[in-house]
Amino acid sequence: MAHIKTIGILTSGGDAPGMNAAIRAVTRSAIYNGFKVKGIYRGYRGLITNEIVDFKTQNVSNIIQQGGTILKTARCKEFTTPEGRKLAYEHMRNHEIDALVVIGGDGSLTGARIFAEEFDVPIVGLPGTIDNDLYGTDHTIGYDTALNTIMWCVDRIRDTASSHERLFFIEVMGRNAGFLAINGAIATGAEAAIIPEISTPEEQLDQLIQNGFRKSKNSSIVLVAESPRTGGAMALADRVKEKYPQYDTRVTILGHLQRGGSPTAQDRILASRLGAAAIDALIEGQRNVMIGDDDEKIVYVPFSKAIHKDKPVDPELVETLRRLSI
Repeated sequence: MAHIKTIGILTSGGDAPGMNAAIRAVTRSAIYNGFKVKGIYRGYRGLITNEIVDFKTQNVSNIIQQGGTILKTARCKEFTTPEGRKLAYEHMRNHEIDALVVIGGDGSLTGARIFAEEFDVPIVGLPGTIDNDLYGTDHTIGYDTALNTIMWCVDRIRDTASSHERLFFIEVMGRNAGFLAINGAIATGAEAAIIPEISTPEEQLDQLIQNGFRKSKNSSIVLVAESPRTGGAMALADRVKEKYPQYDTRVTILGHLQRGGSPTAQDRILASRLGAAAIDALIEGQRNVMIGDDDEKIVYVPFSKAIHKDKPVDPELVETLRRLSI
């Protein structure tokens, strides 16, 4: 760690509530420990286009409550090429940046791993994604806020579903992970969650729908994780309309509502703890690791594990939802 004097921070991939809290924690913890800090705008693209500025403690004042990311974020095809990464490294060296903290999800940490290996750059990652799909951490930054947003939305849709005796398929984000769908279903009293980790044969879906309308309830809510494996809410609704024309079926796709909003206390605290721990990791000589939260303890997870190992949905959650939706 002796050669590290300046640390660069960037956010990459999809934005997540709590990223600003993480930026604040990294910046202030770094300055507290005697480092200089550089903010890199628009993720890896900013490294290539040289959008790099000095960051002082005042740069991160009054941002902990804001959603999104003050550093902006962008997809960057150029960074997937050796030429693009070489240019990024040259700009990084011109600004005398010795190490990076990358806040993002699966794709962002994949880029960090490749960049670190090619140019021997110490990089520490923070899990910033609403999908909660990174292995080695109980929670990712932004997940709790997104889950609370889903709960808020579904509660309101339930009012309409009950008033009109409708069956609602509500599509939530999650990429190839069902954490938002399964926990959102439990939190809102939904009848079912269709998630990519568990195959849902047509007969099972039929049974779930019939159960919902057999009960004293006069409506049903089914949360669907957006994924090619589930087919998405529109495809499932079309199938049900064809088989059960007597049901008044509706679809709501929550979309980017789930990404925005002021982060919850849990996300602010998680981001602050992980951000401070990122600087501790660099001081300890760690590199190419993601900072994770394992049973409230800070852990260092190698990029290779965080990216390539699947994070399983707890079968107990699935069983709990099944029991409570009878």
